[in-house]
Formats: sequence, structure tokens, C-alpha cells
Amino acid sequence: MRIAVIDRDKCQPKRCSQECIKYCPGVRMGEETITQDEEGKLLIAEPLCSGCGICIKKCPFNAIAIVNLPEELGQPVHKYGENTFRVFGLPVPKKGVVGIIGPNGIGKSTVLNILAGKLTPNLGHPGQDASWDELIELYRGQEIQKHLEDLKEGKIRAAFKPQSVDLIPKKFDGTVKEFLEQTKEREVDLATLQLDGILKNKVSEVSGGELQRMAIAATLQKKADIYFFDEPSSYLDVKQRMNIAKVIRELAEKKKVILVEHDLAVLDYLSEYVHVLYGQNGVYGIVSSLKSVRVGINEFLDGYLRSENMRFRDHPIRFEVNAPNEEWKGRTYKETSEFTKKYDRFELQVEPSKLQQGEVIGIVGPNGIGKSTYMKIHAGLEKPTTGKVEPDKISYKPQYTHSDFEGNVAELLAETKRDKEIYEQFFKKEVEDLYEKPVQKLSGGELQRVSIALALSREADVYLLDEPSAFLDVEQRIRLAEIIKKVTEKRRCVTLVIDHDIVFQDYVSNRMMVFDGEPGKTGHAHIPESMHTGMNSFLKDMQITYRRDPESGRPRVNKLNSQRDLEQKKKGEYYYTG
Repeated sequence: MRIAVIDRDKCQPKRCSQECIKYCPGVRMGEETITQDEEGKLLIAEPLCSGCGICIKKCPFNAIAIVNLPEELGQPVHKYGENTFRVFGLPVPKKGVVGIIGPNGIGKSTVLNILAGKLTPNLGHPGQDASWDELIELYRGQEIQKHLEDLKEGKIRAAFKPQSVDLIPKKFDGTVKEFLEQTKEREVDLATLQLDGILKNKVSEVSGGELQRMAIAATLQKKADIYFFDEPSSYLDVKQRMNIAKVIRELAEKKKVILVEHDLAVLDYLSEYVHVLYGQNGVYGIVSSLKSVRVGINEFLDGYLRSENMRFRDHPIRFEVNAPNEEWKGRTYKETSEFTKKYDRFELQVEPSKLQQGEVIGIVGPNGIGKSTYMKIHAGLEKPTTGKVEPDKISYKPQYTHSDFEGNVAELLAETKRDKEIYEQFFKKEVEDLYEKPVQKLSGGELQRVSIALALSREADVYLLDEPSAFLDVEQRIRLAEIIKKVTEKRRCVTLVIDHDIVFQDYVSNRMMVFDGEPGKTGHAHIPESMHTGMNSFLKDMQITYRRDPESGRPRVNKLNSQRDLEQKKKGEYYYTG
């Protein structure tokens, strides 16, 4: 089974000589293998395509993908149009929590929308919605058949937390309380979700984390048979992530829950089962068989699905069980002074510290504790109230990425001063697929990738990265962590990274800087400490313990009050390093 996909954003017929058509063997033989639509964009007749790959190589904009898939996959569940992305298979809803893991652009949100009844699948025939009977027949005899029959008969009521919570203020003008009253059909503990103190606030004035918790609360308040959560941990700090995990787990004791999540620790903590979605970004996605959560996540990290006998990545992802490499030790770059920053309602105190060449310092702490303020002061965007911050050659990636640039990614990169050697070695392959995309049309994850590439390819002594893993999928986060470490070591610079993904911080950091205090009132930045000491201190304050998976080495959250959790707390070992 051969599929051909055209990226319509990349296809630029007015800027090329239609090399794909000129050199296609089928066209040369008189067949209409490749034609053009009314806009001049390509159309490839998949039944006529020989799969030679000449058009892929000749296209100057890398707009064409042609893939051979096994016939046993059968017809896709949904296809968005001719020569567009398609997805094969559906997850299986079960009582408890079913997690979905996979790269961005692989169909995770699509399958959620189908199972929730928000999207009618077309079984590979764009413009022709399939009947429920056709869909039921396709999955006859499989566990999901009952769910589809109940959807057909209107017996299932679904509650859905969407991915893009930042759209809420554009659609609703009112207070947080008024927003929540729209869906209130049952009581939800708003205090656990830290919403009780902002009920009178305007929705347009709340933070990204508050929007996320609002959307979760609005979903939980509905009386439904099945609940869907699309990336519920975005914008949340570690404690907030564990709080929402607690609430969702309590819900799953009686209801079915399906969620998409890129934070491996949260996904692992919440789920009993997982489906792995694999394939090719923007081209096709395949839903794996249902797996236990530990087996599913470890197979995803391995890049090999055993029951499917399918390798979808050429290398496994492994975590260091012991203390991180310390080649950077002894290379003190500079000593920073103590300083404070005072606002009307908030005060930050920062201890003096030594920054060492070639090290990555992870920064952790709750939201509203002053981490981003610390970054802005070092970047020269704000001045300390007392003390002094010596100027450095700084490259800064802020927490919220946006751009008013009116051009495509290639033009933005051309106008930005950067180290070409570093860019070519580490970043070109990460963003070259975006070259032809207009900057203002980039998704959150795409804009994040470009922002990181720009920040880390500039020449600097200190790199400041505020929440670089946001909007990135698991594989992108791990690749980013590897790149940050390599660039930092190669340049013998210092990189400071704020992030709430503990698995990411575990992978990227050499030392840890812990912020504590009272969110929104006081913050205290401690000196950088070893990973074990810093993480132990931070997690003790959170009352969360981690263990190591014996197969992959990844950190795993212990269930609250489990035997392992209680044993580690008794020993004072909240961050287990093997």
C-alpha cells in the first residue's frame, strides 16, 4: 500500500519549475501520475505512483513524502484530504486511564476527537463521512466495537479538555467563576486545582497555568461516561501536575479516561495502559495495540514495539542511573553576587553562586516563585533592587515564544546573526522541515523549535532557556536535552534551564538550582547543588518520591503512600539515583 502526501504549505509551484512533474516516469509515459489543482498545487494519483522517489529528490522545497505501508494495515480510519495525513487504528477506551504517547503531528488529537464523537471518520474517503455501521463493521469482534455501538446509539456522553487552552480568552469574556458555571453539573475540588483564589478574576487576565486548570476543572465538572484530556500538564509546575494527576486518578476509579501527555512522569503516574502512536510526522500515524503502562513507555523509549515486531526509531533512549558526568567541575566561569528584586506584592532573594564552564544548571520551583524574573534580570531585561548582576554575553529564550516576523522560517534564520558551525552541526536538521513555513503560521511546538535553534546558535557565554520543553513531544525533548548538553560542553559556556518536566531536567542537568518560598509573595533562589542534593530538597518540599525504572533508567513517580514511597521518605531519599 503506497501513500503520497503533499505539504501544501511547502509546495510553491510559482517558485519552481514543476520538477516533480517533468521528471516523473509515469508522466513521461503519458499517465496522469502527477497533476495540479486549481491553485497549481500538486496532486499525486497514488494508484499510478511507482514509488521511485524521483519527485521527492527533485522537489526544491521538500514538499513530497511517499511511503510504502504493509497491506495488512487496511484502510485508514480518517484521511483529511487527497495526498494528506491519515491515521490507522483507534485506541481502546477502558475503565481507568488509557494514556497515548507519540510524536507531534502523528494523529493523537485526531483519534481522541473520533472517540469523543467530535469528528466523524471518513475511512480514507475525504468528503464522505463514514456511517457508524461501516465503522462498527471495520472493528467487529474487537474490544472497541462496544464503544462505537454506544456512540452510534447516543449512549455515550463525553467530556473533552482540548489541547489549546490559550484560545479560551478569545472565546469567553467573563470571570473564572462565570466560565466554570457553564459546565457545572457536579462538584469539583477547586482548592486542589488552586482555582478558589481566582474565581473573581477575568479570564482574559489569568496565566497559562490558570487557564489549564480552569479547562481541566470545566471538564471534570461535567457528568460524562468518558473523559478526554489532551495534554493536561502544559503550563503547570510539578506540584500542580501531581495535583491534577490525583484528581484525574480519583475520577478514573469510576469512569473511563483517555489522555495525551508528553511528560513521561505524569503519563506513567496516571495511566494503567498506553497506546503508542508511531509513523511519520504529518504523513501517517498508526495506533499500536494496548499495552501496560510500563511496557508501553519502555517500548516507546526503545523505539521497538515487540508485539507488532515494528522498529520505528533506529536508537533507544536511555537515562543515566548514576550521577551525571562531571567533566565541567573545576572550570569556574564566574561568581555571581547576591541580589534582590522587589515589587509591590512580591520579593525575590538570590544567593551568590559559582557558574562553571560546560555545565547545565537546571532550575526548578513552583510557578510564581521568581524563576522567570531571575532569568530576565540576568538577561538585562530587568534591574535588581539591591545587589549587582555583572553583564555577560547572553542569549535568552523567554518563557512565552511569539514572533511578528513577516516571512518564512528560512528568511528569519537568514536575518539572525548566529554561529554557522553550531547551527549546521546541531540545529539544521531540527528545523529545516520548517524553512518554507510562514513564521506567523507556526504551531506552538514549531515556534518553540525555531526559538531554541536561534537562542542556542547565537554566540554567548551564558544561555538562558525558560521552559524549552513546552509544546515539544517526548522525542523532541530528549533530542533537545542532548543538544543543550553538547552545545554547552563544546562552547565551554553555562546554560541555565527552567523546566517543570522532571524527566527532561534529569536528562539535561549537571547541577540543580532550587527556588522556594510562597508563590506570588516571596521567592528564594538557593545556590546550585548536585543533582541528588538539589532534586532531593525540591522533591521533599513537594512530598513526591521517584524511583528508577530498571530497564530504561527513567525516573518514575512512586504512587503516594505506596510501600516504596513510604520507604524512601523514611530514608530521606526522594530522588533515587541507583
